[in-house]
Amino acid sequence: MATLKNLGDTGIEIYPLNLGGNVFGWTADRDQSFAVLDAYTEAGGNFIDTADAYSRWAPGHVGGESETVIGEWLAARRNRDNVVIATKGGRHPEFTGLKADTIAKAADASLRRLGTDYIDLYYTHYDDESVPVEEIVTALDGLVKAGKVRAVAASNISPERLEAAVTFARQHGLSRYAALQPHYNLVSRDTYEGGLREVAERYGLAVFPYYGLGGGFLTGKYRPGSASVDSGRAGTTLDPGKYLASERGPKVLAALDEVAHAHGAEIATVALAWLAAQPTVTAPIASARTPAQLPALLAAVELQLTAPDLAKLNEASA
Repeated sequence: MATLKNLGDTGIEIYPLNLGGNVFGWTADRDQSFAVLDAYTEAGGNFIDTADAYSRWAPGHVGGESETVIGEWLAARRNRDNVVIATKGGRHPEFTGLKADTIAKAADASLRRLGTDYIDLYYTHYDDESVPVEEIVTALDGLVKAGKVRAVAASNISPERLEAAVTFARQHGLSRYAALQPHYNLVSRDTYEGGLREVAERYGLAVFPYYGLGGGFLTGKYRPGSASVDSGRAGTTLDPGKYLASERGPKVLAALDEVAHAHGAEIATVALAWLAAQPTVTAPIASARTPAQLPALLAAVELQLTAPDLAKLNEASA
């Protein structure tokens, strides 16, 4: 069983693969979601990621579906104290933005859906630049002081705003961001590498990259010459087909094929192991619709890529 890792200086210990909950209540129904959650925790996993906005984009959905499924699973398994729940606020249709009052109401709604009285890690899902960082940080600190949240974090934020928020919290003795969740993978390196990574490294933030498998592209499922891209995300901003049309995508697949063959591993395993080996990354996030998809994800925890492996993947994805 994999050794747990520290979530920054929060005292929270986490499994080094963060299970993404974006599919729960969407492409994975309640029973499938329960099966995935059971298989993940039985394998030693304890770190589940969701958001109040999941899955507002699906026809007939209003947001909160994933949290509701996870809450029902926690109640059924009676295992709340054995798992680390991360969720995000600011994108639910009823609680959009990061004004102090909105943050408070969004967090309370998440607590109700999750059926718990505390959230382990609470993210601002997307930064709201219309609100001063001082107001956001103070509101989040209020959640911690009230015992509703153990630690706070940010996702989808600029390096400048991230640094300003951390600096303000430190200067005033408030709860500071302990973690960052950026869009980062082998075919999407540009957003994170640079300023964001520098800030994360400077302040010792735990980093949990989302879209670690590029919407399924980095599983090797989609190849040049494919007649179509069969994905629940096709046609969205995460359409794996866009990577097929890029110069980087086919090069990355070829390098992944070579490294995976050398290790007798799945391509998805190698892609996540590359992420886990990157500076500042604490645990990649990956989702599974069925228990059958989990072994390839969990294997990334144990796969140690060599320096030549990493160099090959870095060159292909540069």
